[in-house]
Amino acid sequence: MKKDLLLEIGSEEVPAHVMPGVLSEIGEDAKKMLESERLSFDSIKTLGTPRRMALIIKGLDENQPDMMSERRGPSIKAAFDADGNPTKAAQGFARGQKVDPSDLVKKDGYVYAIVHTKGEETAKLLPQLLKNLICGLSFPNNMRWGSLDFKFIRPIRWIVALYGDDVVDFEIANVKSGRSSRGHRFLGHENFDIKNADSYETDCEAEFIIVDPVRRQNMIRKQINDVAKTNGGTAEINDDLLEEVTYLVEYPTALCGHFEDKYLKLPPEAVITPMRDHQRYFPVKDDNGKLLPLFITVRNGGKEYLDIVQHGNERVLRARLADAQFFFDEDRKKTLEGHRDKLKTVVFQEGLGSVYEKTERLMELADKIADMVGASAEEKKNAVRAAELSKADLVTGMVTEFTELQGIMGREYAKLDGENDDVATAIDEHYRPRFSGDVDPSTRVGLIVSIADKVDNIVATFSRGLIPTGSQDPFGLRRQALGLVNQLINAKTNINLSDIVSLSMDQFAITDKVAREKMQSDVGEFIRLRVKNVLDEAKIRYDIADAVLDDVDDVYATFLKANALASELNSSDMTPVIQSFVRAKNISEKADKSMADHIDESLFAVPAEKALYQAYTSTEGSMKSLVEDYDFVGAIDALKDLSRPIDDFFDAVMVMDKDEKIKNNRLGLLLAIDRLINKVADFSKIVLDK
Repeated sequence: MKKDLLLEIGSEEVPAHVMPGVLSEIGEDAKKMLESERLSFDSIKTLGTPRRMALIIKGLDENQPDMMSERRGPSIKAAFDADGNPTKAAQGFARGQKVDPSDLVKKDGYVYAIVHTKGEETAKLLPQLLKNLICGLSFPNNMRWGSLDFKFIRPIRWIVALYGDDVVDFEIANVKSGRSSRGHRFLGHENFDIKNADSYETDCEAEFIIVDPVRRQNMIRKQINDVAKTNGGTAEINDDLLEEVTYLVEYPTALCGHFEDKYLKLPPEAVITPMRDHQRYFPVKDDNGKLLPLFITVRNGGKEYLDIVQHGNERVLRARLADAQFFFDEDRKKTLEGHRDKLKTVVFQEGLGSVYEKTERLMELADKIADMVGASAEEKKNAVRAAELSKADLVTGMVTEFTELQGIMGREYAKLDGENDDVATAIDEHYRPRFSGDVDPSTRVGLIVSIADKVDNIVATFSRGLIPTGSQDPFGLRRQALGLVNQLINAKTNINLSDIVSLSMDQFAITDKVAREKMQSDVGEFIRLRVKNVLDEAKIRYDIADAVLDDVDDVYATFLKANALASELNSSDMTPVIQSFVRAKNISEKADKSMADHIDESLFAVPAEKALYQAYTSTEGSMKSLVEDYDFVGAIDALKDLSRPIDDFFDAVMVMDKDEKIKNNRLGLLLAIDRLINKVADFSKIVLDK
């Protein structure tokens, strides 16, 4: 027989951003718990609102299955005496396993006890299992209340635990489990009973609680769209905001509010940011994407007194927009460049000067990077100007009040000052990507300033010894480095990062040779790990990634090498080629680094040596243009021509010849070949049995 299990943990309101992760954890932990207890079930579902986390397990077996296990005891020699009688060792083992010594089984030189364990009733196991499940939940922050030792994200107020129609009895933090839940704070009853898991959602809805977050989110989306359409517009629904609102309400009702047309003269983001990020409102736009003087909010309740709720929300938003208008007007008393001087009073990082000085560095970096990426004279000029103005909006009233608008207000103020579109756009885009999933800069000028800003941040922070470790990354350098890697790849831009890092070190007056080498090494390793992440997300095999990650100075080239290698490994002829390359590499490791520069043709003793050298020089010539054109598929195809000459070489000669000159000449040739091959990849890291 099977029964359904319901667990509901009722608490004070849990922060909305925590709930999705918690519900996922409850489901995963429950699955592991039941599997470890050998309890089968049909399905697991998690539900939740701001005040409750619920788990429904359908078709949970009423009993554990009986279990038979073999437990090894002492060796046969130690278990029985010469007459075949059980020794004390055997008797003790049998007694411990609760079997008769005569039932011990001889196998593999040992005695075994066959132990039959009768399965427990699920109902007897559940009190402790559910208690462990609740106590095992993890949260970003925990609370402790009263004199209790128990920690949870918010105080627990009630617990519903039902197996079938019966209560599962246990107690946590002085709260006893039962069947009594609590209704909506304002619309439902303070307490109501739940019969079983089947009736849970229906019982909750009768108390104005839509407990299924998926259904609740769909309701909210539909209501928002319907309300927007009724008012002649289209709602702009941000998925993150929609999820947040889903976990802020238990019974959603969308409504529309209005604000004065005069605020539409502000830049759209200056209206949308207070609306969306501060008040959790959804903006409404017309068919042309133009902002309308409307907003949609979602109340936690029914349709009663919506006019009062609307008026209250309008009043709150009006105050926020009035603040925005005030700060905007104050900011516009100066040009964006006029605000820049105030950056001298803003510290960039401890011991590293002001943000004003940072913009001076960015201007120099942008100038050099523009040359590296082949920017036009106009693009270079615009990049330097954008770098100069890139941080000026940080000291404006608008950004001080609404920090989410950094870069955005710089863009808008630059446009109002008559700066050209490339400059204005780059001021905004140089922060990209701001978060996971954000888009890259859309312009070359934006890309140039973005690269400059990220390299400056990384070198500056590393110079203070604050390299991210473990979970510690207070300056968000991992995100910035990953953004740098992605935008170089997506923009198909080849650039030598070590050259930019070197220039950045000059700006920070890092002159010590050892310190400079360490900086290059640390930054290189930091970028290498980010490239590895990108290759992993692109489903590139780990061994292929390892084969190309020795040098990530040119990030885009590394990405192209990995994809070319992944493509070429599908060819049936690659295995013997790789084996030849690896054989050459292994022997060449015995060579001195200088030997490759002094190959003497007159020392070749057999035709196979000359043939290999000719193949090498021919391949080297074709490889040069292929690598310069980033045609790594073509480069690998060219390298294949070395495979047979390498094999013939090893068949014909003994590399470690008694004649020192001949030996060194052969080692030098192999070393030169290995260096040529490594311009594409280190093939010794490829796993051939894949």
